[in-house]
Order: sequence, then C-alpha cells, then structure tokens
Amino acid sequence: MARPTTSKRSDAPPWHKATPAPLVLVSGPEELLGSRAIALIVEAVKRRDPETDVQRLEASTYGKGLLRSAASPSLFGGTAVVIIDGAASMSDDFLQDGLAYTESPDPDAVVIVRHNGGMRGKKLLDTMRKAGVPEYGCPAITRDSDLVDFVGAEFGRAKRPVSAGALRALVDSVGGDVSQLAAACAQLMGDVDGGITEQTVAKYYGTRVNATGFAVADAAVAGDKGKALTLVRHALETGVDPVPLVAALAIKLRTLAKVGASRGRGLDPTRDLGIAPWQVDKARRELRTWDADRLAAAIEEVAAADHGVKGGDRAPAFTIERAVRRIAELATDE
Repeated sequence: MARPTTSKRSDAPPWHKATPAPLVLVSGPEELLGSRAIALIVEAVKRRDPETDVQRLEASTYGKGLLRSAASPSLFGGTAVVIIDGAASMSDDFLQDGLAYTESPDPDAVVIVRHNGGMRGKKLLDTMRKAGVPEYGCPAITRDSDLVDFVGAEFGRAKRPVSAGALRALVDSVGGDVSQLAAACAQLMGDVDGGITEQTVAKYYGTRVNATGFAVADAAVAGDKGKALTLVRHALETGVDPVPLVAALAIKLRTLAKVGASRGRGLDPTRDLGIAPWQVDKARRELRTWDADRLAAAIEEVAAADHGVKGGDRAPAFTIERAVRRIAELATDE
C-alpha cells in the first residue's frame, strides 16, 4: 500500500519568504517553521495596520459558516487575519467552506491555512494550488544533514559568521530537536559578539553534552579512545552515575546493530524500526569502520559492564572505563 504523501508541494517557497495575501497555505510537518511563517505574515499585516484583528479557528472542530464570518470586516475597523490551525484533520464543514472561500476570498482579509501533512483535505489543497494561492513549505527537519543546514540558515539570516565546525558541534551538542536548536542559535547570537566558532559552542554547551553518556558512546564507537576515556572520567568526576553511561553505550550499539541488520533484510530503519532519519545517517557512517563480529563483541562487552555497574563489580568506575576502552579498540580493530 502506498504511503500517504505530504501536503507540501516540492517547489513551494520556504517559510521565511511568507508574506500576506487574501488566502495563504502554510504546508509541511515542521511545527516550528509553520509557526514562524504564520508569525511573519501576522507581523507584516500589523505593520501595515496596527488595528489588525487576529482570530484562530481549529479546523477539526470547525462549524459551518465560521470562516466567512471571521474574515468579514469588523465594525471597529482593522484588517481581519484568520489562522486556521490543524487543517490536516479538518472537519467536513471546513472542507466545504474552505472550497467555497477559495473561489472568492475576501480581498481585505488575510486567511492562513496551516496544513502539516497527510491526505485529509487533499481536495482543498489541490483547489488552493490550482487557484494560485501562495504556499510556503515547512518540510520536516530530521536528517543529520538537514539539521546542520537548518542551524547554518539560522545564523545566515542573521548575517552572523559561523564556522562549519561550530554548526556540526551545535547539532552534536543539542541534538535533533529543532526548537531546542533554534533556541541555542538565538542564545549564542544574543550572548556572543562576532563569529561563532567551535570553541564558542564548547564554552556554552560543552559541559552539557561532553560529560554525557552519548558523547562517551560517540567517541568510543568512533575509535577515539583518548577522547572517550577523558569524557568518561570527566563525567564520573562531575557525579554522573556509571549506569546511564553504560545505558548510552548500549543504545548506541543497538542502533548500529539494527541499522546494519536492516541492510540485508530489506527494511527501512525509519519506517520499520522507528529510528530517526538523522540517527540512521549517522549510524551508516559509523558502520563503515565496523563488521558484524566486532559489533557483536562490543555488545557483549556492554552487557558485561551493565552487570558490573549494577552490583556485579566492586569498582563500577573501573568497569565503565574498561568497557569504553575495549569498544574503542574494537572500533579500530586493535
């Protein structure tokens, strides 16, 4: 069975190009970008008309006639801006009213339809596109490369110089949550003068990430024994319990094993195994230096360490260090 297609048109201009029009479609699953596109449109209308009246309607619970009523001129003046949220689960009443409104939108109002993907309401989307309604795309940002591009664009729009190493370090530090990445970019631009470097990112986010189990796991799997041991010792010295450090190693190796096994089984790691696309991309790069036998040995090493740090060994700190050292050695086939 074919998978549902997204509501986003591939050639739709990006969210940051969004401008007011009598009827606007904001499509695609990335909620942060959708919110930003809507905010840009509303701000532009308010600059033009400070008396702008903004209303929000929920498409899933929409009642017949509400759209035309909300878009009608107010007795007190001011441009009407109507934001239709949740159009991906629109009611039948909204579908019918939306089709009718597309035929004759109020030229003095601004109606924004937010659709985050799926087949529900496809007839309305097709009708809006055929009518030439401006559409702005908010595609999902999940792949590792997309996350790096997103961070680069955040700094680029602000005309702030940033090194490639800083982009990579920020994604590695903050992770794949787009909202958190955007907040991190804003913090750095607000707190730091001039260009953003890898050292800048380390100053603000190094303690948060470099002492975590996932940073230890990344270094060990990459075969960087010196870095992995430095990180695990720093983590232990700052009070991190050995148990979550071992758990992070286990998660990391399980991800590698799942992605590696999917190759020969005809599986899509994201669709069939629930692994985020950016994690799949990263795992595939890391698997270039691993084979099945060494990966199995690393998993056994972590299983032994898990038993050790949960009471099986008297010195759990030594146990985790031993496991990290051995995994890094396996990564480089020492």
